[in-house]
Amino acid sequence: MASDSCGAPLDPSALDPSRAAEQARQLRANVERAVRGKTEVVRQTVEAWVAGGHILLEDVPGVGKTTLAHALARSVDASFKRIQFTSDLLPGDLIGSAVPELRDNRPSGRFVFQPGPLFAQVVLADEINRASPKTQSALLEAMAEGCVSVDGTVHRLPQPFLVVATQNPLEHHGVHPLPESQLDRFLLRLRIGYPDPADEAAVLRDDPAATELPRLQPVLDGDDLLAMRAAAERVKFDDGLVAYLLEIIRATREHPAIRLGASPRGAVALRRAAQARALVDGRDFCIPEDVRDLAIAVLAHRLVPDPRHDWSASGPEEAEWVIREILDGVSVPL
Repeated sequence: MASDSCGAPLDPSALDPSRAAEQARQLRANVERAVRGKTEVVRQTVEAWVAGGHILLEDVPGVGKTTLAHALARSVDASFKRIQFTSDLLPGDLIGSAVPELRDNRPSGRFVFQPGPLFAQVVLADEINRASPKTQSALLEAMAEGCVSVDGTVHRLPQPFLVVATQNPLEHHGVHPLPESQLDRFLLRLRIGYPDPADEAAVLRDDPAATELPRLQPVLDGDDLLAMRAAAERVKFDDGLVAYLLEIIRATREHPAIRLGASPRGAVALRRAAQARALVDGRDFCIPEDVRDLAIAVLAHRLVPDPRHDWSASGPEEAEWVIREILDGVSVPL
């Protein structure tokens, strides 16, 4: 039986791939009522949640990052919290803390745990790079294990649990870049980007964030998502695809323009994302395109480019350029 890192069993019931694909289609269509013209971003966001991963949205302000996270929560009947990360935010502000217990409005001498805003099923960590590294690291256990420890006691987070973190890649003052160990916890790094002219005109006319978002109704519940996640774990990933994926991973470690290649965790993340994509497409088996199409979103933020290399690209595009070159050079299995 599949389980998460804190030992809680996932839904063991069998889920037909065609049923899972229909649920994913309903979820994507509902989210796209509020997020216009970003079909691929919405698709990858749904796949990340089905895979049990977290998402880093790296983009400029005003392109719909908050709307996307909120639409996901509303579409899955999930609790939602938005946390504005600032330089003075403390770990306890996220996780919660022990507070004196009151009986008849008088202290009882005992302490009880008061959960923080992290105890929601969808957590929007807005401008995560504005918080101190100490506060950023408070998310590590939550993202990796689905639980937090306070005063030696483990507290489980509600499931399914998804962190959608945002950051502006153009800001440099008053920010703390996420360390590699933190970046490695995000399954995908995505950019929403500016809308096409026709979609932007539709946004101006309809303002879906103000009109459609408040009216969104759930199309799935948490148990549906957990059943999809358990089904994704059973999607076939044959030995030929294992060899193909590992060849891509090894190439990131050996590329002369990369100082730090993808870790084994990155390899597992790419396999999980590919399995989720296959399930969302209604298949119980993976194909090479599942790996290839998600390689940049899963791996680029895990690579550390070598600054001594003569780059024609800049910033995150450096690693993306390397992965494209690797994908072009690795033979696709039949």
